[in-house]
Amino acid sequence: MVNCSPSELKNSRPLAAARQVLDIGCGTGVFALLLAERGIDVVGVDPAQASIDVARAKPGSERVRWICGDATALPPLRVDLATMTANAAQQILDPQAWRETLRGAYQALRPGGRLVFETRDPARRAWEGWNREASYRVTEIPDAGAVESWVQVIEVSEPLVTFRWTYVFAADGQVLTSDSTLRFRERQEVETELIAQGYEVEDVRDAPDRPGKEFVFVARRP
Repeated sequence: MVNCSPSELKNSRPLAAARQVLDIGCGTGVFALLLAERGIDVVGVDPAQASIDVARAKPGSERVRWICGDATALPPLRVDLATMTANAAQQILDPQAWRETLRGAYQALRPGGRLVFETRDPARRAWEGWNREASYRVTEIPDAGAVESWVQVIEVSEPLVTFRWTYVFAADGQVLTSDSTLRFRERQEVETELIAQGYEVEDVRDAPDRPGKEFVFVARRP
């Protein structure tokens, strides 16, 4: 149930004015490469070496500066925009790590630069729809054949929700599983922490492709 929401950013005012972007939690580089195609100078950072390796193998990857790590240990930067998409913000579970991530992004921004990220509204209880019946699908993958997949919740201990993706390969019956945990933060909690780390909260808006389900925060370094 991990969504990427570059649609909120690609036509937004912060991105339109950005020439240097830091993509925190860049994963396999989907959003970072979209930005690079626009001629934007992009730094992509992710703690998973395997994801960085996949990103580096993609066409156009030489346009992006890839860093294996997180926002707490970045080289000196002065970017116009820092982003966290694909639920990267919710994957930071520990409150201290969350504070340090916000601070790391702040230090990477130039004065007047902005941090933009999305997080699901816990009041919508999205996890209640994360079950096999709602998520089951079959995908045809070249050289692998049909792959069944579905998601199911393992544990709910608010604000943490743990879930498991299951993949079944029809060709040989192999079963793979992947467990993840997300932290669901209230809007006020996020705003309070942003202000504590020195940001001005400019806007909190809907994701246009998921109205009413997520908060999209736009925070500015003064």
